[in-house]
Amino acid sequence: MSWLDWYLTAIVFAFGAVVGSFLNVCIHRLPRGRSIVSPPSHCPRCKQPIRWSDNIPIVSYVLLRGRCRYCQERISPRYVIVEALTAVFFVAVWWRETGWMVPIYWLFIAGLIVATFIDFEHYIIPDEITLGGCAAGVALAAVYPSLMQESVWYRGLGFSVLGLVAGGAIVFAIVEVGKLIFGKRKIRLPPATEVRVADGRLWVGDENMRWEDLFMRPSDRVEFKAESVELAGQQFANVWVQISETHVETAGQSYPLAQAVPIRARTDLLVIPQEAMGFGDVKLMAAVGAFLGWKAVLFVLMLSSMLGALVGVILIALRLREMRGRIPYGPYIAAAAVVWVFYGQEILNWYHGWLERG
Repeated sequence: MSWLDWYLTAIVFAFGAVVGSFLNVCIHRLPRGRSIVSPPSHCPRCKQPIRWSDNIPIVSYVLLRGRCRYCQERISPRYVIVEALTAVFFVAVWWRETGWMVPIYWLFIAGLIVATFIDFEHYIIPDEITLGGCAAGVALAAVYPSLMQESVWYRGLGFSVLGLVAGGAIVFAIVEVGKLIFGKRKIRLPPATEVRVADGRLWVGDENMRWEDLFMRPSDRVEFKAESVELAGQQFANVWVQISETHVETAGQSYPLAQAVPIRARTDLLVIPQEAMGFGDVKLMAAVGAFLGWKAVLFVLMLSSMLGALVGVILIALRLREMRGRIPYGPYIAAAAVVWVFYGQEILNWYHGWLERG
């Protein structure tokens, strides 16, 4: 590489880090329903505005040793990770692609980064990223049909829409089938096992499940036949108990959950809801299809499933998951989509060669 290549690479890296700084704003504010434009960046603890010299991507984090200048509150390492990751991916796209594919893939990868880190923290993927990605992918494929390896706008548009529909439909079908097959999980317990609802968790003996990990649909319920149960200052025996995210029903009566806790019961069977994937994953896969086409959808679905299963097995083996702890699926969709961006054509060429040899 010439000195000019290195210079341009440095510019791209710096630009990517600046974009990463903005992505951090999106990651923090979008799931909280806040504007990504105002107010200006400030410390979440002391509310002091962050001056420009403390807001230089990557550099300021290192110089401040990961702490707020004013209150010394520790700054999450996620900020510098996102900035560095975005910068590295921007450089990688710059080296690999040409023309309008460069900014298009920058936009696509930036959306994947935001989706990944929000899903890790909140187990949601905002519509601004997923539905916005669907609209952007379709529009860009019509304006720049080379995104779909086509030369005319209507074919680019058509293949983008096909990818969107394929991505959304396949994952939606998986979600619906998962509800039918795995919608409820029965946990057999030793007789008279104590079950408690307190402190935002469902406790079963010494193990617990976070409340937000249990209820993913309005229809979800925690159910058990209680030998005895104490709630809302009353005691019942041999009753069926159903608990939703907001209410408790037993013996023909309904109580607001906030007034019923703490709940103590003894049972030998606990039925809890479970979900393979959420609708955020459906919309994210649709956005992937809109940008990359239907062939990428099939690859991303297979690779993301393998990655998710592998990570889940490792976490369970290392005992890093709570009982029925949720694993977000969005990050694995994003990771598989990035693999396709950089190696999709090579994968297709290898596959076609393998078919011909076979």
